[in-house]
Amino acid sequence: MIDRGDTAFMLISAALVLFMTPGLAFFYGGLVRSKNVVNTMMMSFAALGVIAVQWILVGYSLAFQPGSGIPGGFLGGLHWFGLSGVGVQPNADYAGTIPHLLFMVYQGMFAIITPALISGAIVERMRFRSYLVFILLWSTLSYDPIAHWVWGVGGWLRSLGALDFAGGTVVHINAGVAALVASLTLGVRRGFPQRVAPPHNVTLVLLGGGMLWFGWFGFNAGSALSAGEVATVAFVSTNSAAAAGMLGWILLELNLKGKPTAVGAITGAVAGLVAITPACGFVTPLGAIAIGLIVSGVCYWTLNQRIRWGLDDTLDAFSVHGVGGIVGALLTGVFATTEVNAAGANGLLAGNPALLGVQALAVLVTIVFSGGVTWLLLKGVDLLTPLRAEHEHEHEGLDLVDHGEKGYHELI
Repeated sequence: MIDRGDTAFMLISAALVLFMTPGLAFFYGGLVRSKNVVNTMMMSFAALGVIAVQWILVGYSLAFQPGSGIPGGFLGGLHWFGLSGVGVQPNADYAGTIPHLLFMVYQGMFAIITPALISGAIVERMRFRSYLVFILLWSTLSYDPIAHWVWGVGGWLRSLGALDFAGGTVVHINAGVAALVASLTLGVRRGFPQRVAPPHNVTLVLLGGGMLWFGWFGFNAGSALSAGEVATVAFVSTNSAAAAGMLGWILLELNLKGKPTAVGAITGAVAGLVAITPACGFVTPLGAIAIGLIVSGVCYWTLNQRIRWGLDDTLDAFSVHGVGGIVGALLTGVFATTEVNAAGANGLLAGNPALLGVQALAVLVTIVFSGGVTWLLLKGVDLLTPLRAEHEHEHEGLDLVDHGEKGYHELI
């Protein structure tokens, strides 16, 4: 039976998650050089068009249709192709108090932002048309299967008891590992690491980070799929981890570099948001603070080491989303407790070390599958249309080359 309160809550949550993709565009756009700001932001905005259509045609059916897909809980079927059979009546398998169509569009917002996250690793050197082909294929062949494993009825990781409240494995590890593979496949930018340009507009980074923090409440609290106690727990945990992540990063920079940076502070908040995503509906506020502090240290170390490793993860998509997602998924197995959410499970600190093992398995298979699919798709797309921009185009900037426009014009 449809509940109007839950329906209103989920409509707002879906809009908040959509708002995160423009937020990501501003966040990433401010971090690059000014000659690539339009191209970088378009990599996020383009997902709003490409993936929203893909989700309606095949993505939702492949990810969430139960029962008649590929055996073994690997992938849904195509009975919901083009949203056939997906209407305004609730689907009790997923959310019994809101229209099925609303559940579909809410999940679609997750599908949209996930491939956009990958762009942070390959900006300033990947051709835009190749990127469009890649995210369409990647969403179909990597995002949709993993979403089915974890969230779909009959999905094999869901059946094993893996916990991922709002997308630690499905979104962040999946996209983060793909970002790592894409960065390695494309190679480093010209002049890296000797010539690494600073962010061209820190104010855009802060604006985008703030939009992400705001939208993340829809991402996490909305994943309760109803307005109530669990949504409240997820909301509080989300804010607590983000605050702890920011605080941890500020303290690290203050002690190790002498000056806390604005980019570092908002990066720490995003790391906290990433890590709490799989755990937010299963942990206490104190557990959320612990997760935020831990992940800020791990991501800070990774981000500062990657240049030494020769990894041109341009905007730290892997260092924050991949590593943060791994940390969050594993710490879910440590801090989860049924005292917060009876529908979850107890973790290591609540006397159930087995959950940590299940979480580790989910992390491992997501890394292997996402990494393998991403590498194969990039090699395949490169045969159709070259992935890498030409040297002179990189020098000129991809705004003019790929879009015929500039982000900024001098006043005459």
